[in-house]
Amino acid sequence: MNMIPKPPPREATLGFLYLPPFRVFGTSVAGESTCVAIPELDICFDLGTCPRAMLAMKHVAISHGHMDHIGGLAYYCSQRWFQGMGEGTIICDARIAPHIERMLAGYVELENQKTPYKLIAMKPGDEFMIKNNIFIRPVPVEHTVPTFGYAVVEKRSKLKDEYAGMPQEKLKELRDRGEEITRILEVPLVSYLGDCAPGPWLVREEVRKSQIAICECTFTEPDHAERAKVGMHMHAEAIAEWLRVLESQALVLTHLSRRTNLLFARQRLTQLAGPQLMKKVEFLMDYKNNKERYEKQLADNGQLPDLLARPGGGGMGRPGGRPGGGGFGRPPTGRGGPGGGGGGARPPMRPRS
Repeated sequence: MNMIPKPPPREATLGFLYLPPFRVFGTSVAGESTCVAIPELDICFDLGTCPRAMLAMKHVAISHGHMDHIGGLAYYCSQRWFQGMGEGTIICDARIAPHIERMLAGYVELENQKTPYKLIAMKPGDEFMIKNNIFIRPVPVEHTVPTFGYAVVEKRSKLKDEYAGMPQEKLKELRDRGEEITRILEVPLVSYLGDCAPGPWLVREEVRKSQIAICECTFTEPDHAERAKVGMHMHAEAIAEWLRVLESQALVLTHLSRRTNLLFARQRLTQLAGPQLMKKVEFLMDYKNNKERYEKQLADNGQLPDLLARPGGGGMGRPGGRPGGGGFGRPPTGRGGPGGGGGGARPPMRPRS
Protein backbone atom coordinates (compact mmCIF):
# COMPACT_ATOMS: atom_id res chain seq x y z
CA MET A 1 0.00 0.00 0.00
CA ASN A 2 1.36 3.43 -0.95
CA MET A 3 1.74 5.80 1.97
CA ILE A 4 -0.09 9.15 1.78
CA PRO A 5 2.56 11.90 1.87
CA LYS A 6 2.71 14.45 4.66
CA PRO A 7 1.46 18.01 4.12
CA PRO A 8 4.06 20.80 3.96
CA PRO A 9 5.35 22.25 7.23
CA ARG A 10 3.10 24.83 8.80
CA GLU A 11 4.27 28.41 8.78
CA ALA A 12 5.30 29.74 12.17
CA THR A 13 3.30 32.58 13.66
CA LEU A 14 4.96 35.87 14.55
CA GLY A 15 6.92 36.38 17.71
CA PHE A 16 5.15 38.80 20.04
CA LEU A 17 6.02 40.82 23.12
CA TYR A 18 4.03 43.46 24.96
CA LEU A 19 6.53 45.89 26.48
CA PRO A 20 4.28 48.72 27.73
CA PRO A 21 3.39 50.95 26.04
CA PHE A 22 4.63 49.20 22.89
CA ARG A 23 3.94 45.93 21.12
CA VAL A 24 6.90 44.32 19.39
CA PHE A 25 6.14 41.62 16.86
CA GLY A 26 7.66 40.00 13.83
CA THR A 27 9.96 37.23 12.77
CA SER A 28 13.74 37.04 12.83
CA VAL A 29 15.86 34.02 11.95
CA ALA A 30 19.46 34.58 10.88
CA GLY A 31 19.94 34.22 7.15
CA GLU A 32 16.23 33.56 6.50
CA SER A 33 14.09 36.58 7.31
CA THR A 34 13.89 39.54 9.67
CA CYS A 35 11.02 42.01 10.10
CA VAL A 36 10.13 43.68 13.39
CA ALA A 37 7.14 46.00 13.84
CA ILE A 38 6.12 48.52 16.49
CA PRO A 39 2.48 49.33 15.60
CA GLU A 40 2.19 52.16 18.13
CA LEU A 41 4.91 53.95 16.15
CA ASP A 42 3.58 52.92 12.73
CA ILE A 43 6.95 51.45 11.77
CA CYS A 44 8.47 48.17 10.72
CA PHE A 45 12.22 47.62 10.81
CA ASP A 46 13.40 45.56 7.83
CA LEU A 47 11.25 43.36 5.61
CA GLY A 48 12.94 40.09 4.76
CA THR A 49 9.42 38.80 4.29
CA CYS A 50 6.09 40.63 4.50
CA PRO A 51 3.53 38.99 6.78
CA ARG A 52 0.06 40.48 6.47
CA ALA A 53 0.36 42.30 9.80
CA MET A 54 3.26 44.36 8.44
CA LEU A 55 1.10 45.99 5.78
CA ALA A 56 -0.55 48.23 8.39
CA MET A 57 2.80 49.90 9.15
CA LYS A 58 3.04 53.17 7.21
CA HIS A 59 6.84 53.23 7.40
CA VAL A 60 9.53 50.63 6.78
CA ALA A 61 13.08 51.38 7.91
CA ILE A 62 15.55 49.20 5.99
CA SER A 63 18.85 48.56 7.75
CA HIS A 64 20.80 47.05 4.83
CA GLY A 65 20.47 45.28 1.52
CA HIS A 66 20.86 41.61 2.47
CA MET A 67 17.95 39.60 1.10
CA ASP A 68 16.80 38.34 4.51
CA HIS A 69 16.21 42.00 5.46
CA ILE A 70 14.77 43.41 2.24
CA GLY A 71 13.17 40.54 0.29
CA GLY A 72 9.55 41.50 1.16
CA LEU A 73 9.86 45.20 0.36
CA ALA A 74 8.37 45.18 -3.15
CA TYR A 75 5.44 43.04 -1.95
CA TYR A 76 4.81 45.49 0.91
CA CYS A 77 4.63 48.46 -1.46
CA SER A 78 2.44 46.59 -3.95
CA GLN A 79 -0.02 45.20 -1.41
CA ARG A 80 -0.47 48.48 0.47
CA TRP A 81 -1.44 50.17 -2.78
CA PHE A 82 -3.52 47.21 -4.02
CA GLN A 83 -5.52 47.11 -0.78
CA GLY A 84 -6.15 50.87 -0.70
CA MET A 85 -3.89 51.51 2.28
CA GLY A 86 -1.91 54.29 0.65
CA GLU A 87 1.71 54.60 -0.34
CA GLY A 88 4.31 52.81 1.71
CA THR A 89 7.16 54.96 2.99
CA ILE A 90 10.63 53.42 2.80
CA ILE A 91 13.37 54.84 5.02
CA CYS A 92 16.90 53.78 4.15
CA ASP A 93 20.58 54.59 4.04
CA ALA A 94 21.24 57.06 1.20
CA ARG A 95 24.06 54.79 0.04
CA ILE A 96 21.62 52.03 -0.90
CA ALA A 97 18.68 54.21 -1.99
CA PRO A 98 19.57 54.03 -5.73
CA HIS A 99 19.75 50.23 -5.55
CA ILE A 100 16.31 50.05 -3.90
CA GLU A 101 14.89 52.31 -6.59
CA ARG A 102 16.33 50.10 -9.31
CA MET A 103 14.96 46.98 -7.62
CA LEU A 104 11.45 48.44 -7.44
CA ALA A 105 11.74 49.76 -10.99
CA GLY A 106 12.30 46.19 -12.15
CA TYR A 107 8.87 45.26 -10.83
CA VAL A 108 7.30 48.03 -12.91
CA GLU A 109 8.56 46.23 -16.01
CA LEU A 110 7.51 42.81 -14.74
CA GLU A 111 3.99 43.86 -13.72
CA ASN A 112 3.51 46.45 -16.45
CA GLN A 113 2.27 48.92 -13.86
CA LYS A 114 3.76 51.37 -11.42
CA THR A 115 3.32 50.98 -7.66
CA PRO A 116 3.62 54.34 -5.87
CA TYR A 117 5.87 54.60 -2.82
CA LYS A 118 7.88 57.23 -0.96
CA LEU A 119 11.61 56.86 -0.44
CA ILE A 120 13.38 58.74 2.35
CA ALA A 121 17.14 58.49 1.79
CA MET A 122 18.91 59.34 5.05
CA LYS A 123 22.42 60.37 5.97
CA PRO A 124 24.03 60.53 9.43
CA GLY A 125 22.54 63.48 11.30
CA ASP A 126 19.24 63.42 9.41
CA GLU A 127 15.87 62.80 11.03
CA PHE A 128 12.36 62.18 9.72
CA MET A 129 9.04 62.62 11.53
CA ILE A 130 7.01 59.39 11.52
CA LYS A 131 4.28 60.60 13.90
CA ASN A 132 3.50 63.88 15.60
CA ASN A 133 6.64 64.91 17.53
CA ILE A 134 8.18 61.45 16.99
CA PHE A 135 11.28 61.23 14.81
CA ILE A 136 13.49 58.47 13.43
CA ARG A 137 17.24 58.92 13.06
CA PRO A 138 19.87 56.72 11.44
CA VAL A 139 22.50 55.12 13.64
CA PRO A 140 25.55 54.24 11.51
CA VAL A 141 26.87 50.77 12.38
CA GLU A 142 29.40 48.37 10.87
CA HIS A 143 28.43 45.24 8.96
CA THR A 144 29.67 43.53 5.81
CA VAL A 145 27.63 45.96 3.65
CA PRO A 146 26.50 49.58 4.20
CA THR A 147 24.18 49.42 7.21
CA PHE A 148 22.16 51.75 9.41
CA GLY A 149 20.54 51.08 12.73
CA TYR A 150 17.77 53.45 13.79
CA ALA A 151 16.68 55.37 16.88
CA VAL A 152 13.13 56.64 17.40
CA VAL A 153 12.87 59.65 19.73
CA GLU A 154 10.01 61.79 20.96
CA LYS A 155 10.48 65.54 21.25
CA ARG A 156 8.58 67.14 24.11
CA SER A 157 8.30 70.86 24.80
CA LYS A 158 9.07 71.65 28.44
CA LEU A 159 9.00 74.91 30.35
CA LYS A 160 12.49 76.14 31.20
CA ASP A 161 13.40 75.77 34.86
CA GLU A 162 13.70 79.50 35.44
CA TYR A 163 10.03 79.97 34.51
CA ALA A 164 8.66 77.16 36.66
CA GLY A 165 5.82 78.29 38.92
CA MET A 166 5.36 81.58 37.06
CA PRO A 167 1.69 82.66 36.57
CA GLN A 168 0.17 81.98 33.15
CA GLU A 169 -0.44 85.67 32.56
CA LYS A 170 3.26 86.40 32.99
CA LEU A 171 4.24 83.47 30.74
CA LYS A 172 1.89 84.78 28.05
CA GLU A 173 3.42 88.22 28.35
CA LEU A 174 6.92 86.74 27.88
CA ARG A 175 5.80 84.73 24.85
CA ASP A 176 4.18 87.81 23.32
CA ARG A 177 7.50 89.64 23.72
CA GLY A 178 9.22 86.85 21.77
CA GLU A 179 10.94 85.25 24.76
CA GLU A 180 11.77 81.53 24.37
CA ILE A 181 10.32 80.06 27.55
CA THR A 182 10.41 76.37 26.63
CA ARG A 183 13.11 73.86 25.74
CA ILE A 184 12.92 70.64 23.75
CA LEU A 185 13.32 67.46 25.76
CA GLU A 186 14.19 64.35 23.75
CA VAL A 187 12.93 60.99 24.99
CA PRO A 188 14.51 57.93 23.32
CA LEU A 189 11.75 55.41 22.67
CA VAL A 190 13.04 52.52 20.55
CA SER A 191 16.39 51.65 19.01
CA TYR A 192 16.97 49.00 16.34
CA LEU A 193 20.49 48.07 15.30
CA GLY A 194 19.94 45.69 12.40
CA ASP A 195 22.95 43.44 11.76
CA CYS A 196 26.12 44.84 13.26
CA ALA A 197 29.40 44.22 15.00
CA PRO A 198 30.04 45.62 18.48
CA GLY A 199 31.08 49.27 18.42
CA PRO A 200 30.52 52.78 19.78
CA TRP A 201 26.97 52.88 18.38
CA LEU A 202 25.95 50.63 21.28
CA VAL A 203 26.52 53.47 23.75
CA ARG A 204 25.04 56.37 21.77
CA GLU A 205 22.61 58.14 24.08
CA GLU A 206 19.49 57.51 21.98
CA VAL A 207 20.41 53.81 21.86
CA ARG A 208 21.69 53.31 25.40
CA LYS A 209 18.73 55.14 26.95
CA SER A 210 15.95 53.94 24.63
CA GLN A 211 12.99 52.38 26.39
CA ILE A 212 13.30 49.32 24.16
CA ALA A 213 16.51 48.26 22.41
CA ILE A 214 16.25 45.68 19.63
CA CYS A 215 19.47 44.01 18.60
CA GLU A 216 20.67 40.90 16.85
CA CYS A 217 22.48 38.09 18.67
CA THR A 218 23.41 35.70 15.88
CA PHE A 219 25.92 33.63 17.87
CA THR A 220 25.83 32.34 21.43
CA GLU A 221 28.17 29.33 21.53
CA PRO A 222 31.56 30.02 23.18
CA ASP A 223 33.54 28.75 20.17
CA HIS A 224 31.63 30.94 17.69
CA ALA A 225 33.14 34.28 18.73
CA GLU A 226 35.48 34.29 15.73
CA ARG A 227 32.61 33.50 13.36
CA ALA A 228 30.72 36.48 14.76
CA LYS A 229 33.76 38.70 14.24
CA VAL A 230 34.25 37.59 10.62
CA GLY A 231 30.55 38.07 9.75
CA MET A 232 30.41 41.35 11.74
CA HIS A 233 27.59 40.07 13.93
CA MET A 234 26.86 40.27 17.65
CA HIS A 235 27.89 37.42 19.96
CA ALA A 236 26.44 36.66 23.39
CA GLU A 237 29.69 37.82 25.00
CA ALA A 238 29.30 41.28 23.42
CA ILE A 239 25.63 41.40 24.48
CA ALA A 240 26.59 40.62 28.08
CA GLU A 241 29.20 43.38 28.09
CA TRP A 242 26.69 45.84 26.60
CA LEU A 243 24.07 44.98 29.21
CA ARG A 244 26.31 46.41 31.90
CA VAL A 245 25.87 49.94 30.49
CA LEU A 246 22.51 49.61 28.69
CA GLU A 247 19.83 51.66 30.45
CA SER A 248 16.89 50.39 28.41
CA GLN A 249 13.91 48.88 30.18
CA ALA A 250 14.00 45.94 27.78
CA LEU A 251 16.46 44.42 25.31
CA VAL A 252 14.83 42.32 22.59
CA LEU A 253 17.22 39.89 20.92
CA THR A 254 16.64 38.87 17.31
CA HIS A 255 18.41 37.14 14.41
CA LEU A 256 19.38 33.98 16.25
CA SER A 257 20.30 31.05 14.06
CA ARG A 258 17.74 28.30 13.60
CA ARG A 259 20.37 25.99 15.09
CA THR A 260 20.28 27.96 18.34
CA ASN A 261 18.79 26.23 21.36
CA LEU A 262 16.91 29.02 23.15
CA LEU A 263 17.26 27.37 26.55
CA PHE A 264 21.02 27.23 26.03
CA ALA A 265 21.06 30.85 24.82
CA ARG A 266 19.26 32.01 27.97
CA GLN A 267 21.54 30.00 30.21
CA ARG A 268 24.66 31.21 28.43
CA LEU A 269 23.65 34.87 28.63
CA THR A 270 22.68 34.48 32.28
CA GLN A 271 26.09 32.96 32.96
CA LEU A 272 27.82 35.87 31.22
CA ALA A 273 25.68 38.81 32.39
CA GLY A 274 24.16 37.57 35.63
CA PRO A 275 20.50 36.95 36.54
CA GLN A 276 19.78 40.56 37.50
CA LEU A 277 20.69 42.01 34.08
CA MET A 278 18.92 39.12 32.33
CA LYS A 279 15.60 40.34 33.74
CA LYS A 280 15.45 42.92 30.95
CA VAL A 281 16.34 40.47 28.13
CA GLU A 282 13.66 38.97 25.87
CA PHE A 283 13.99 36.76 22.79
CA LEU A 284 11.54 37.73 20.04
CA MET A 285 11.18 34.15 18.77
CA ASP A 286 10.86 32.41 22.15
CA TYR A 287 7.21 31.42 21.74
CA LYS A 288 6.93 29.48 25.00
CA ASN A 289 8.33 32.09 27.37
CA ASN A 290 6.67 34.98 25.54
CA LYS A 291 3.27 33.26 25.68
CA GLU A 292 3.64 32.65 29.42
CA ARG A 293 4.74 36.25 29.91
CA TYR A 294 1.72 37.57 28.04
CA GLU A 295 -0.66 35.27 29.92
CA LYS A 296 0.65 36.72 33.19
CA GLN A 297 0.18 40.26 31.87
CA LEU A 298 -3.43 39.43 31.02
CA ALA A 299 -4.04 37.83 34.40
CA ASP A 300 -2.48 40.76 36.27
CA ASN A 301 -4.76 43.07 34.30
CA GLY A 302 -7.86 41.02 35.09
CA GLN A 303 -8.45 39.98 31.48
CA LEU A 304 -9.90 36.66 30.44
CA PRO A 305 -7.50 34.01 29.11
CA ASP A 306 -9.42 33.65 25.83
CA LEU A 307 -8.06 37.06 24.80
CA LEU A 308 -4.76 35.23 24.28
CA ALA A 309 -6.09 34.15 20.92
CA ARG A 310 -6.08 37.74 19.67
CA PRO A 311 -3.29 39.88 21.13
CA GLY A 312 -3.47 43.10 19.14
CA GLY A 313 -5.66 41.58 16.46
CA GLY A 314 -3.98 38.28 15.55
CA GLY A 315 -3.11 34.96 17.13
CA MET A 316 0.03 34.01 18.98
CA GLY A 317 -0.73 30.39 18.33
CA ARG A 318 0.68 27.45 20.21
CA PRO A 319 4.33 27.57 21.24
CA GLY A 320 6.55 25.34 19.16
CA GLY A 321 8.61 22.35 20.20
CA ARG A 322 9.42 20.78 23.54
CA PRO A 323 10.73 22.94 26.38
CA GLY A 324 14.47 23.09 25.94
CA GLY A 325 14.27 21.45 22.54
CA GLY A 326 16.70 22.23 19.74
CA GLY A 327 16.33 25.29 17.58
CA PHE A 328 13.00 27.10 17.61
CA GLY A 329 11.07 23.84 17.81
CA ARG A 330 8.05 22.85 15.74
CA PRO A 331 6.34 25.79 14.02
CA PRO A 332 3.28 26.84 16.02
CA THR A 333 -0.25 26.84 14.76
CA GLY A 334 -2.50 29.87 14.91
CA ARG A 335 -4.05 32.21 12.41
CA GLY A 336 -2.18 35.33 11.49
CA GLY A 337 0.29 37.38 13.43
CA PRO A 338 -0.38 39.60 16.40
CA GLY A 339 -0.98 43.28 16.19
CA GLY A 340 -2.19 44.30 12.78
CA GLY A 341 -1.96 47.81 14.11
CA GLY A 342 -4.64 49.23 11.83
CA GLY A 343 -7.79 47.51 13.06
CA GLY A 344 -11.21 48.04 11.56
CA ALA A 345 -12.63 46.73 8.32
CA ARG A 346 -10.35 45.76 5.50
CA PRO A 347 -10.14 48.57 2.93
CA PRO A 348 -11.47 47.97 -0.57
CA MET A 349 -8.87 46.58 -2.97
CA ARG A 350 -7.70 48.61 -5.91
CA PRO A 351 -8.19 46.87 -9.22
CA ARG A 352 -5.07 45.63 -10.94
CA SER A 353 -4.48 47.30 -14.27
